[in-house]
Amino acid sequence: MRPLVLAALVTAALASPALSSPAWAQSAPAEPPALQHRQGLSMEMPRLEEDAALQAAIASTARPEADRARDGQRHPFETLTFWGLQPGLTVVEIEPGRAGWWRNILEPYAAATGGRYVPVSKPTEGMGVEDGTADMVVVARAFHNWSRDGRTDPHLAAFFKALKPGGVLAVEQHRSVDGLNVADVASTGYVPESYVIHAARRAGFELEARSELNANAKDDRDHPFGVWTLPPTRTSERAGRTLTAEERAAFDAIGESDRMTLRFRKPEAAN
Repeated sequence: MRPLVLAALVTAALASPALSSPAWAQSAPAEPPALQHRQGLSMEMPRLEEDAALQAAIASTARPEADRARDGQRHPFETLTFWGLQPGLTVVEIEPGRAGWWRNILEPYAAATGGRYVPVSKPTEGMGVEDGTADMVVVARAFHNWSRDGRTDPHLAAFFKALKPGGVLAVEQHRSVDGLNVADVASTGYVPESYVIHAARRAGFELEARSELNANAKDDRDHPFGVWTLPPTRTSERAGRTLTAEERAAFDAIGESDRMTLRFRKPEAAN
């Protein structure tokens, strides 16, 4: 099994403005200490490894222009590095959708590095890989849908079964204020981070790290059409309610949603 090697900086460093600058990415040490395995809620930034193939996949003009325009708010290189993406891995993406934002990076990257990209729309009907062979399962902005019809637990069970021992469950999800009932907020597109963490732990995963890479303090989650009011969907009219030009501009100024970014791991001892 190819190990998913990650390096990170400690929690205190996350608050440093220098870490968000390109200069920091270029000045990372060549041999950082390995990330210690732990289950706690650690706030960690990735070390931006030199991965020319990943950089090329992200910069490729084969990606739709609209996709590339969102990179500043989606942080694909940093997020995939945090999750532990490496050349040659078998990566399963759950419900990539028609737009395929992550797919348009992951699929060419896999092709260029001898890996395998597997899109899966209905995980309980098949994960597209043999049990225990996937290195990574990527779930982006889907838990709000699953929580509404009882799919969260069976889906997580399918991910656990598909992953190798030591494999990674990578999660990006619109984040509500914690402590709220998921049933009250899921229809807005947001769920509490604790909901995702508890559900993944029930399935047998260990929470290894969480990051604020995709946080957005300007998102107060109070939008007339839920998260879909914000870019990129920009819903402006529904059920007789139409945003004014001023409202539309204000929501656009928020940018994309506040999102949790989590890395779970299937224990090495798991079958």
